[in-house]
Amino acid sequence: MFVTPKENPIFASLNSYYVNIERLIEHFQGEVGCGALSFKSSSSEGILFFDKDEILNGIYFQKNNELTGSEAVDQLIQLSESTNFSLNVYLLRAEDIYFWSTMPNAQRIYQDLTTEFTDLEGLIKKMKSEGLTGFIEVVIGDANGEGLIFFNNGQVSGGSYSWGSGDSRREEEDQEKLVQLTKDHGGAFHVSRIPMDEKNIASETDDDLNPEEVLEKPSTRIVTAMEEMMAIFERTVSAQKNIPSDFATLLNRKFVEKADRYPFLDPFAAEFKYAEEKIKFDGDTTDKELTQGVLESIKELAAELDALTQFKSNLVTWMKKYSEEVKLFDIKL
Repeated sequence: MFVTPKENPIFASLNSYYVNIERLIEHFQGEVGCGALSFKSSSSEGILFFDKDEILNGIYFQKNNELTGSEAVDQLIQLSESTNFSLNVYLLRAEDIYFWSTMPNAQRIYQDLTTEFTDLEGLIKKMKSEGLTGFIEVVIGDANGEGLIFFNNGQVSGGSYSWGSGDSRREEEDQEKLVQLTKDHGGAFHVSRIPMDEKNIASETDDDLNPEEVLEKPSTRIVTAMEEMMAIFERTVSAQKNIPSDFATLLNRKFVEKADRYPFLDPFAAEFKYAEEKIKFDGDTTDKELTQGVLESIKELAAELDALTQFKSNLVTWMKKYSEEVKLFDIKL
């Protein structure tokens, strides 16, 4: 994954034609100790992370070709002799450099979350509770800046901010400013996880798993029943006057509220998606849990929008069509 520091570079727009990359890094190892060197051309880009002693890691990206580690380092150094790269040098804190050096291996887990249905404070709390080792990338609305918040085992461990200098000690103040800017201007969030050491993953054998654990999928009939119910509810809500927001936003906000009880509804997890009167479900749960989660969410939202009476009326035909499921799962409005 290609991520660059959000601060302004300490040296910008150097031309790789006139630079020896290894000597340039050696110079800044002596001058600043820890940092990053980014490369950008019309067709490719990359970044190298270094401390005072060595180049720690790198990533090279060109269309569908991505290299990390020593391959990326060698590729960038070699190409810099023949490719017109624009080079930027960034100052990084010594306590953050090893975190930065693992970022090329990060995996995106949540993408394009917006302030329409969640807020940055809530997302930070969620990542703490999930024990995230990784980072949240924040793009503030109206081009008002960017930021990164680092997590190590669920604890905020640092960050990078477009108004920062690269060696800031104002972590709490910067994080508070980032949160406030997203409240004032909106924004989008992307969450990435830095995977465990491969040797730790490899050490997990079948003996570590619960052999009695059986993952269940909801039946096709229940998924169809729920999407038909949600379609009726969407049409009911759309016919209302003075609705505070669009249906998808209202629904996702309610699902966020229900995520602790029904994790599969969590929009961040992207297991349950409803759009264009269709449900796409990629998670594991039972028919009963899916029915309860959807019904509870819809009932509460209908009541909040003063649409429950009309929804009950519109659902009469559905109740008859799925009378067996209504009895089996005690569906009541």
